Amino acid sequence: MEIERAGQVLTAAEIFDLVREDLQRVEKAIDVESVASVDTVTMIGRHLQQSGGKRLRPALLLLCARFAGGGGKTAIQLGAVVEMIHAATLVHDDVIDVAQTRRGRPSANVQWGNHTCVLAGDWLYMQAFQVALKQRNFHVLDLLIGLTQMMVEGELIQLDRIGRIDITEADCMELVDRKTACLFSACARLGAVAAAADTNTEDKLGEFAWNLGMAFQLIDDMLDFVSSEGTLGKPVGGDLKEGKVTLPLVYALETATSAERHAIETVLQERSYDKVPFGSVLAIVKKYDGIQRTRERAAQFTDRARQIVAEFPNNPYQRALFTLTDLVTERDR
Repeated sequence: MEIERAGQVLTAAEIFDLVREDLQRVEKAIDVESVASVDTVTMIGRHLQQSGGKRLRPALLLLCARFAGGGGKTAIQLGAVVEMIHAATLVHDDVIDVAQTRRGRPSANVQWGNHTCVLAGDWLYMQAFQVALKQRNFHVLDLLIGLTQMMVEGELIQLDRIGRIDITEADCMELVDRKTACLFSACARLGAVAAAADTNTEDKLGEFAWNLGMAFQLIDDMLDFVSSEGTLGKPVGGDLKEGKVTLPLVYALETATSAERHAIETVLQERSYDKVPFGSVLAIVKKYDGIQRTRERAAQFTDRARQIVAEFPNNPYQRALFTLTDLVTERDR
């Protein structure tokens, strides 16, 4: 059900303007906290920091903190924590996926090698927890430990399913939850904690952000088929080439012919589009409405996120959270 918009809807620029100064402080905190005693680790951290990421996760944390009536140094430090954890997952993901590019630049594993990057990712994880520990708040640590376990388990589950064509919608949703939505939810909850908000507010913000994260990843999976390499910052069709069957393809495979299924299996086995061009795969996905159905599924999550936000008091930060749902579903990268 579509929720009527309350008050003025903000633009993307206006959303980030609300927390721009705080985001700049987050950048400085990351810069300081990413300095290691081993120069290579520092270089990898800087490489990731300078790669042009949207900083959506710390921005979400800061917006939630501001919405809940707080922020300050605690929110800045926790914003740096979640971005460092996100960076660690990117380093590990690129090693696992044997990625060549990240946001249009050579990936860290290409420049420094897999062994070094695995250890650098481990260091970033531990450094993020070191920064979080300064808050002396067991609830913060509980949230971060639970988050990290969920994300690592998600990677292990995904590895177990690599190359398999018998992936279901439920399988996809489980991975989206573990790899993306749980991090969005933790960001919102940490923002509430930074503002010393009550449990109900923390839970509501966490639920809102979880739905936002589910939609974000589903749109990401869709864009892997329909975006361009220049826009996406990495080759299109990369998921299937890496052996991953995501939701657009799951929907298409439900009614695909045996010949079409065989074509998809060929890409999964070969890990390339040499025998079956990407254009042929995209035609199959579009033929069976895999793109549109994925977009509609993402919209169900954003509708729920809007329902939750509509219950909040109307103020600039509430309107910013509301508009984030549009930015997620309408983005092109």
